[in-house]
Amino acid sequence: MDRDQFIADLVTEHGVPLEKYLARKLGNPEDAAELAQEAFIRLHRLEQPENLDNARAFLYQVATNLAVDQLRRRQLHYKYLNTEKGMAESGELHDPNAAGASPEQIIGAREKLATIHAAVDELPFKVKQAFLLHRQSGMPYSAIAEQLQVSVSSVEKYILQALKHCRNRLSNLYPPEDSK
Repeated sequence: MDRDQFIADLVTEHGVPLEKYLARKLGNPEDAAELAQEAFIRLHRLEQPENLDNARAFLYQVATNLAVDQLRRRQLHYKYLNTEKGMAESGELHDPNAAGASPEQIIGAREKLATIHAAVDELPFKVKQAFLLHRQSGMPYSAIAEQLQVSVSSVEKYILQALKHCRNRLSNLYPPEDSK
């Protein structure tokens, strides 16, 4: 049996169960479908996948490893977002539109906004696109991935990269109070 037929048979036999398995782990059928496809691609890249002792076990192990990596990235992303949210709630990031904002606060907010706009303009094209589609248009990662023709995990990386870059630019201009 040749490699392509072997992979095609595996996809036919294990494709749907593998996606269901990954969907249970990830809680997201779109991510599950993407990771299942990636697992099959990695199996196809082997020199002689048809000679594996247990191709199904290998396939599921690769898929599990991909899912663990995805969950770690997701956890890191959520941790970062929660840190940002916590800073906003603690008053470190003040809402200049709030009633009673002083002129100084409004000017400071405008300066920070200008810094963020400049930081976004410095981003690589796909990173900038992913960030703006998510933040301005509210698009989910899966839709952004489809539009940019990249994986959902790439979109996660792009948005995390954009957030880190903006935060670094802000911290360079506005160091935390305790470090002054």
